[in-house]
Amino acid sequence: MPVWGWILIIAAIAAGILIALYFAGKRMQKKQDEQLAQMDAAKQTVQMLVIDKKRVPMKESGLPKEVIAESAKKRRTRNMKVYVVKGKVGPRIMSFITEKETFEMIPVKKQISATVSGLFIMNVKGVRTKLNPTSKQLKQQKKATKQKNSKFEQMLRKGRGEE
Repeated sequence: MPVWGWILIIAAIAAGILIALYFAGKRMQKKQDEQLAQMDAAKQTVQMLVIDKKRVPMKESGLPKEVIAESAKKRRTRNMKVYVVKGKVGPRIMSFITEKETFEMIPVKKQISATVSGLFIMNVKGVRTKLNPTSKQLKQQKKATKQKNSKFEQMLRKGRGEE
């Protein structure tokens, strides 16, 4: 078989794989949109005192047995580490799951107002304290300060007649 025949076969296989990935991604995006809509429908704002926060494996997270059993069914979440926040909501001490960005913002031993959907913290606002800025926010602050300094320095140089 000539070389161009092999190239044609490889190109057809690659095109088939790309098409399959496109449709699988589209289906997964649809599922994620549905789950986000359900979470938005069930969200509520609660006041909580954050006791502790850490990143631990799902099995050691202190979440209810049903949640751990449900996640153990999925192969990729079996040994996955999750961001867990332990907080006091009213008289109960509960464990919550959150995303990395939200996890970085949450201060320990402080009271916060959190938007919660089930056991998932969606959003955080400080009640009597400032939140810890995320790494993205810190980079933006540094960039803004740098730009202000550079404008100020430009004005000084212009005033001195250096430019």
